[in-house]
Amino acid sequence: MSATKLWYTTPPTEYMSGLPIGTGRLAAMILGTTDPQRVALNHEWFWRGCNRTRDVEKRAHLLPHVRELLLAGKYDEGTAAGDDAFGTAGELIGGQRNRVDSYQPAGDFHFQLDHGDVRNYRRQLDLASGLVSVEYDSDGVHYLCQYLADLAHDLILVRVSADKPFGGEFWLDRVKDDACFLRWDTSHERLVMDGHIHQGLSFRVQGDVRRSGGSARIEGDRLIIADAREVLIGLNVGTTATGMAPAAECRSKPMPADAWAALLAQNQAVYDRYYGTLTLTVDVAENAAPTDQRMAAARKGEQDPALPLLYFNYGRYLLMASTVTAQLPPNLQGKWNEHILAAWEADYHHDINLQMNFWPAENGHLQYTTEALFQHIERMVPHGRKAAMDLYGCNGVFIPITTDAWGRCTPEAHGWAVWIGAAPWLAQHLWWHWQYGQDKTFLAERAYPFFKEVAAFYESYLIEDKDGTLQIVPSQSPENRFVGGGKHPVTLCVSSAMDVQLCTDVLTHAIEAAEILGVDAGKARQWRDMLARLPKLKIGSAGQLLEWNQEFEEAEPGHRHISHLYGLFPGDLFDPDRSAELYQAARTSLERRLSKGGGHTGWSRSWVACCFARMGDGAEAWKHLINLIAEQATDTLLDLHPPRVFQIDGNFGGTAAVMEMLLQSYHEELHFLPALPPAWPTGKIAGMRARGGYAVDVAWSGGKLTEARIRPLTTRECTIRCAAGNYRVTDLGGKEISTHTDGHRLKFNVEAGKTYIMTP
Repeated sequence: MSATKLWYTTPPTEYMSGLPIGTGRLAAMILGTTDPQRVALNHEWFWRGCNRTRDVEKRAHLLPHVRELLLAGKYDEGTAAGDDAFGTAGELIGGQRNRVDSYQPAGDFHFQLDHGDVRNYRRQLDLASGLVSVEYDSDGVHYLCQYLADLAHDLILVRVSADKPFGGEFWLDRVKDDACFLRWDTSHERLVMDGHIHQGLSFRVQGDVRRSGGSARIEGDRLIIADAREVLIGLNVGTTATGMAPAAECRSKPMPADAWAALLAQNQAVYDRYYGTLTLTVDVAENAAPTDQRMAAARKGEQDPALPLLYFNYGRYLLMASTVTAQLPPNLQGKWNEHILAAWEADYHHDINLQMNFWPAENGHLQYTTEALFQHIERMVPHGRKAAMDLYGCNGVFIPITTDAWGRCTPEAHGWAVWIGAAPWLAQHLWWHWQYGQDKTFLAERAYPFFKEVAAFYESYLIEDKDGTLQIVPSQSPENRFVGGGKHPVTLCVSSAMDVQLCTDVLTHAIEAAEILGVDAGKARQWRDMLARLPKLKIGSAGQLLEWNQEFEEAEPGHRHISHLYGLFPGDLFDPDRSAELYQAARTSLERRLSKGGGHTGWSRSWVACCFARMGDGAEAWKHLINLIAEQATDTLLDLHPPRVFQIDGNFGGTAAVMEMLLQSYHEELHFLPALPPAWPTGKIAGMRARGGYAVDVAWSGGKLTEARIRPLTTRECTIRCAAGNYRVTDLGGKEISTHTDGHRLKFNVEAGKTYIMTP
């Protein structure tokens, strides 16, 4: 129970301590308050919609001057000129240049039951079913309120019941918004709230009501029910975002006529296909205390090795709940937001945050979740081509550092936005999807065309210096700055370490994809030449990997971003065998950053945990995972960004850190338990996926591997790291498989669809 249930004996005092449910298209935060109860609703496409056709201006003629300044080492002047030229396409709005629309709350469903004081209160989210329940006693009656994101019907269902007939008021509402017009229509069978944002979207929130027994009447916009045995409400939201009328969208997802038990069964069948694809069990003590009490103890430093397991399961749940029926990926707040003006507009940040949301997807058997991400990428390409040409005079595609549901590729964060690395970083996820799934049709029709778009941009953007090196100018290390670059929030420079790594990564993917598909041999030769002429990464005076093109003094040594370590994680450019010097320099950089207070946001701390896991340091990775959970999460385990802002990426990064501890598969070599935390000496995990197209189950005891089961998707040679001479391999019938060793690697041939068992 302690690894599959979040539960509490008191109602929350804030939105972020609610319990989230979602189908992907719809999301709801279950507050569980009793006076009244509140269900806060969201729809993935409900962004304000006032700036959905924003466009870029022609600025490419300004590029030579900006480059001249930066190449001359005039970083202050060059940054100012670059920000003014390419850092915004909009006018000042409220003192800021930003036309990114804010993600919106759709409204709230409320109900106030007719009872007195509440006793024996309990609320719970069951990760095994996705069901939230709130139950309590009042005036001798036991009340049970249940909430379900119904994946089978793409609705939010609310069931209210009691062991005696009950009554109450039911209504819809929305937070005050001077730019939004609202109209209500209430009947015995339906609650409707229609809205329109001035110069933006129209929307509908609808609740279809079924009751068993009793009577109903209408008072204003409220439905009053008396003497009912059960009330079942199907909540839905429609918007004009995709061209359908809100009422029509609601009609397209009708309320089912089935009884509650049948609805639960139908949902469970779908739920298991998505959430139930991977199971992790660890032999640690159960902790039966309410989750908030466990969190309080963890903040005091008490050991609870089952808490990270709950956090891991919760992260997988949140990604599923954000994506199953989705057309859009989870944003900064997943799909859950109650604010008209959300922090950072709850937008899509492409310099770590959106990518981190999908770090646990491929290896965690949640690969279906990436479809929403790929649609988001593909939605941006047409406007990204225009932006590349208008802003920089380049072919290919430019994707900005931030955007919203409309996928417009306009730079909107003045002082931060002059960065061309978003597209190659997003391309990494298309490459991962190929590596893990081995779907050649996907590679040919979706991944490779995008790689070519990004490569085409670099073909136009890179400039040759006097030594023949291809430089990236302007460049930045996202959101960071150095001394001597002025007082700008970000310093523009020449060929930051991250930009060089990103260019290396996407060109490498493009070359490998062209070879696999047997196409574009000439292009592949051009890309190889570009790779060979990129700037070399440098190591500084303290043995650290340099973040910029030379050893500048860091303006903020404990900065939250560790962008120059992209090649360590999530990339695979730094490897203990293939690039040991850079690998060690990356660790030195990480330790220096942490010694100055780095990792102080939730997402940053989870990135740190992933890096230590990548380096095989399970104890250090565990320490940062515990810090992430205890110090940077709400009592309902939702990730926090200082000062206290819900931001979901840390949840997914922490989930990825656990996966990284248990299995790594860089360069298509399987490495079992590379950073097993000492707190989990015995356990098993089933349903992992590995690069090269493998399904993998692993069991361990006393900190040592006891069995690994490997199921390849393709016939090939399988390579196991750190296993030579220590393990034997058999098929399911017990027949020993011939193996050979290569250094510390164990290798053997496998056939698609068969199962191979590796034991000590």
